[in-house]
Order: sequence, then structure tokens, then C-alpha cells
Amino acid sequence: MTTKNLLVELFVEELPPKALKKLGDAFATQLSDQLRALGLINGDSVTTAYASPRRLAAHISHVYLKAADKAVQQKLMPVSVGLDASGNPTPALLKKLHALGVDTSNPAATVASLKRAQDGKAEALFYDSLVTGATLDTGLQKALEETLAKLPIPKVMSYQLHTQCALPGWSSVHFVRPAHSIIALHGSTVVPVQVLGLSAGHTTQGHRFEAAVSPVTIADADSYAETLARDGAVIASFAERRAEIVRQLAAAAEKVGGGCRPIEDDALLDEVTALVERPHVVICEFEKEFLGVPQECLILTMKANQKYFPLLNTAGKLTHQFLVVSNIRPEDTSAVVGGNERVVRPRLSDAKFFFDQDRKKTLASRVEGLSRVVYHNKLGTQGERTQRVVAIGAAIVEQIRHAITPYTVHAKEEMDVLASKVQQAATLAKTDLLTDMVGEFPELQGIMGGYYARHDGLREGVAIAIEDHYKPRFAGDVLPRNHTGTIVALADKLETLVGMFGIGNLPTGDKDPFALRRHALGVIRILMEADFSINLDTMIGNAAHAFDPLLVNWSDAEQATFDAGPAKLLDFIYDRLAGALREQGYSAQEVDAVLALRPQRLGDIPKRLEAVRAFAALPEAPALAAANKRIGNILKKAPEVDAHVSEILLQEPAEKALFAVMQELAPKAEAQRNAGDYTGSLQTLAALRTPVDAFFDDVMVNAEEMDLRLNRQGLLKTLHIAMNRLADLSRLAS
Repeated sequence: MTTKNLLVELFVEELPPKALKKLGDAFATQLSDQLRALGLINGDSVTTAYASPRRLAAHISHVYLKAADKAVQQKLMPVSVGLDASGNPTPALLKKLHALGVDTSNPAATVASLKRAQDGKAEALFYDSLVTGATLDTGLQKALEETLAKLPIPKVMSYQLHTQCALPGWSSVHFVRPAHSIIALHGSTVVPVQVLGLSAGHTTQGHRFEAAVSPVTIADADSYAETLARDGAVIASFAERRAEIVRQLAAAAEKVGGGCRPIEDDALLDEVTALVERPHVVICEFEKEFLGVPQECLILTMKANQKYFPLLNTAGKLTHQFLVVSNIRPEDTSAVVGGNERVVRPRLSDAKFFFDQDRKKTLASRVEGLSRVVYHNKLGTQGERTQRVVAIGAAIVEQIRHAITPYTVHAKEEMDVLASKVQQAATLAKTDLLTDMVGEFPELQGIMGGYYARHDGLREGVAIAIEDHYKPRFAGDVLPRNHTGTIVALADKLETLVGMFGIGNLPTGDKDPFALRRHALGVIRILMEADFSINLDTMIGNAAHAFDPLLVNWSDAEQATFDAGPAKLLDFIYDRLAGALREQGYSAQEVDAVLALRPQRLGDIPKRLEAVRAFAALPEAPALAAANKRIGNILKKAPEVDAHVSEILLQEPAEKALFAVMQELAPKAEAQRNAGDYTGSLQTLAALRTPVDAFFDDVMVNAEEMDLRLNRQGLLKTLHIAMNRLADLSRLAS
């Protein structure tokens, strides 16, 4: 069967820019999948997606005009139901066959045409038929309807049709934007499909202002992109248009000179790509006086409000020049440049005004105002929240203080300074929420606090902590730059987690309005990468104590919910941790083995995982893991067993040998573990395989004599403790 390439384009009004790339990919993928399901696509078919502000299109290679006929076997019913004692078809069978369109005028011949085959325990009747393959016109019609129904449209709009409908002006259709034309070309032949009140043709529209002809005629499927570029002044491919913008941005930056580079922002680049059909980058500038405003403010207003690309110098500092991606290419760009410069100036003036006004009040003077800002109706105001963050931060400092050995005078002085900075930073961390700048640009919270802290003359470490206390804000974000910021960030996230879990406000499905999953991952990263000597249970317990005043006026039901919060939170954190570790490349078994013990110092976990991975690679590992699992099952049936062994009661050579080896290896493995050599500790214990195997081969654990039984169980309990100090090795058993 011969094939031709297929092109489908839907020409619409301006599509939502933030959704365009997703819509374009979904349109092409869904259409291809639907045609493949109908058997209309060759196995070598390649799908190319096109998406511009006013069109969604797909080019699909190797498409059949008609799908091949397909042999289908259908189970009808058990023989006992379909045939009577004489072998004649029952009314039930005839009814079934009639529904399938089978000629039943000759019952004997009909029965003879059926196949018998075993189906489970009973014999069944099967009907073989040949299903005619779908034609392209009917198949594409169905595929288009299914594709449009499944598009990830952020917001559907309704509009009225004036042609090809029963009630012109009254018949409505629903789509992301009003559609104006559709192209469906199989090679050079129009496929007669109809969607959204439109009939397929071979014409479309090019650029609003710069198209050479209108309409643009597409001769065949393969000339689509070339024709649109030549006659319509449109780069149809989203990827090609994006690459062209990147190229022009780099060329413009080089033209500016001085090593300048446009800001890197993939989301902005995608959005701008979705706004233009024929990109043309021009260089603009603003007055240098605005550079006195924090560059984050200027960059944000240019990116968010104007979709401009700020230029940074080699030091990463903002320059007074920026790049604009225009949708037109006039010979004289002065009007485009001047217009954009006039537009950006008021925005930058607003930012400068906010910055100047905010600096007239200190952060400390704004603390009282936090008590008038509601945080949550069950958790009080931002002022109360700040007090809790201060208390949690102080508790974390004390945990770190108690872990320091030896606790010298110098260490005490350092911890006292740290405690002071943490208290000050935590007290002021949320005050920038009351500033005009953050009110206008919420994305700058924390960042502006750092600037205003420096203006107030606060210690640099405190300013950095205020600026960084939201970090990490997202996956892959950096951690706070100093200890003060790290502790305040940890306290801030813990306050949110403990508070929300305390009132039962937990994430469900894909809904997580308070970003608790992100906060939990932030806590995990801080504890693992900063490697604080902090007990996780104790830290969460201390954080829960910061909420104690809330319990006074709560009902018993609310208090019960609050009291259960920390336990649920621990489960939540370990679940997030397990997922994060698997994403890092550790196997489910390795992660399960380590986290089964609920290690309290998360900074130890990578070392434990590497030790478990090295142990699992040893030839002794499978047998020891299986033995460990067997020991665990034995001990579950004897929960009161004491980890004590009496040498006098050791009778069998195998149990004596196991005890002797344990006396030698267990202290050595424990010393290695205490020294931080986790891999060496587990590898030392691997030498237990032979005596453990011999023990289970030759020794009856549950002996009739009670003292022998308890002694052997005690031996196994001692072995079990020694083997599972770093991980539950039984989880490695297959």
C-alpha cells in the first residue's frame, strides 16, 4: 500500500502564549496517536508539530489513504449455551450472530463456520470476521474530533457560528479561541473533513502585517513550512522560531559589546516565542539613574510586565540596555525602539518610587505591623507566626550546641553569636511583606528584605539570612549561604509544615496550596547537605512545642488533630525522602533498607546507602539478607526475647562457632560504624555468612528446653541487632 504525507492546520485567533507549546505538542501527538490506532499510519511515520500564535499544525509522514482490512476473532459464548443437545444454534446464539450482521438463514452452515476452542475450563464458540479498514476521510474526521476534545486547553471559550450550522448566529462551539480555517492535505489532495463549523481546504493566513500574499495557498503537505515562511512571513515551527530568537538575542548582545549577555530564562523565552510569528530583536535602553534600584526589581518588571530580555555584564550586573523581540521587521526600527523605551520608563519609575519610600521605614519598625496581617484563621497572624519561627530557630541552635564536643569557650562564643543572629533574622524575615515593593512584586519577598536590612545597617550575615530564608524555593535551587540563613530557612519551613499538619490541612492528590511537599523537600535537602547534628524527631517535637499557646482555646477534637500532626509529618517527610533518593538513582530496595530504620541524622543517609549498595554487591549478601529476614520472622513470634547469650548453654558446635565469630566481628563492625566507615562495617559483617548458614542447618532454635530456646533466641537477637544498625538488610532479600 502506498502512502503520502499528511498536513493538518487549524488557523485560529491569538492563542494563550503560556499554553502554546503544550497545545502544539498535544495537537500533533494526539492526532498521530488517533490515526495510528485506526491503522492509517505506517510504522516508519514521523510526526512534526507546528505552533505559532495563530495556528496549530501537524505534519505526519507515511499516511495511508485506507487502512488494511483486519482479521478479528470474537468470542461469542460457551458451547453449552450456544448449542443445544442436537448441535443446533440456540436463540441466544442466533441473536448474537444477528447483532454482528451474520447471515443466519442457514443455521447449519452458520454453526459450521464457527470455531470451537478451549476458554478456561469450558469450550467456547468463536466467530472470525474481516473488518474493513478505515478510510482516511472518515478516520481523520474521527481523529480530529478526538484530538480537539483532548487538548489541554487552560480555559475554553464559546462563540457562535455563522456558516455550516443549523442556526446561523445561534449555534455555538467551544474551543480555546475562535477558529477561522482548516487545512487537511494528503499529499496535494484535500481531505474533506469538517470541525468547528469549518470545512477543510488548502489556504491559510500568514503574518498579520508582513505576509506577501493573502490568503497563503499550500500546494501540498511537504511545502507547508517553506510556503508559510516565503509567502506568509511566518516561522511555523515553535522550535525553529525559538532557536531564531536565541540566535538574534546573542547577536544583539554581541553588538552591544562589553561581554553583555541576555538574561537566561526558559519560561520567558517560551512565552516570547509564543507571542511572535516573525521575530526581530532590537536594542533599547533606559536612563542609567534607574540602576540605583535593586536589579532584581528592574529585571522582574521588564520580564513579567513587558516580556523584555535585560542585559547583564560580565559580573552579572544589570546594564541600562535591554532587548525586545518584535513581531515586525521594519527597515527603520526607531519607532519600535522609541515605543518600547517609552513603555518601560513608567514601570521603572514605579519601582524606584517604591524602593525610595520603603527605605524611609526600618524593618524593625514594621515588626508590630505583622500582628495585623492574618496568616491563617487557625494559626493566627504573621506576627504570631514570626514568634514561632523565632522559637523554632532558637531550639535548632540549642540542638546544634548540645551536639558540639568538646564544648569549648570559643564554641560557646560562636554559638551565642549564632543564636543572636538567628533571633534577629527570624524576627525581621517577614517584615518586607509590608513594603510597597513586595506588595507590587510578591516574587521579591526575602530579596527586598535583604536590601532593606543592609540599608538599616544590620550585620551582613543577618541580611543574607533574611534574603535566603525562603531557599530552596524549587527543585535544584541553592541552599542559604550561611548558617544563620540555613537555620532560619529550616525554622520557617518547619513552622509551616508542623502548623498545617497540626490543623489537619494536608496535601491531597495534586492539590497542595501551601506547598507542603516543597517545604518537606527543602527540609530534607538542608538536613542532608548542611549535615547538622540534629535529631529529626526532636527537632519536629520542638517545633510542635512552639504552637503550645494555640492549644489553650481549642476543642478536644482540634487538639487531638494537632497532637497527631508530628507523627504524620514524620511519615510525610520520610515518604518525600524516599522518592527523592530513588530519583537520585538508588534502587527501591536500597532506599527501603536504609529508611526502614528511620535514621534521625539525614546527613548520614547517603553514606548508609553507599554502604548498602557495596554490601549488596558482595557474594555473601543474598544469603545474609535471607537469613536476616528469617531471623526477623523468628523474633516476631518471640517479642520478649532479651539480647543476652550464656556461653554455658551453648551446646551445638554451630552455635558455639557463630557466637565466637560474633564476639570477634561485632565489636570491630561497631568500631568501624562509630568511626564513620559504614561500608567497612557492613563488609566486616559479611564474614558471618558461613557460621550463620551452619547455624540454621545444624541448630534447632525452638528447642524443647526453655533455657536452650531462650538462649538461642538471644543469640539471634544479638546477631539481628549487630547486622541492622545501619540498615534493615532483610529488605534486600528477593
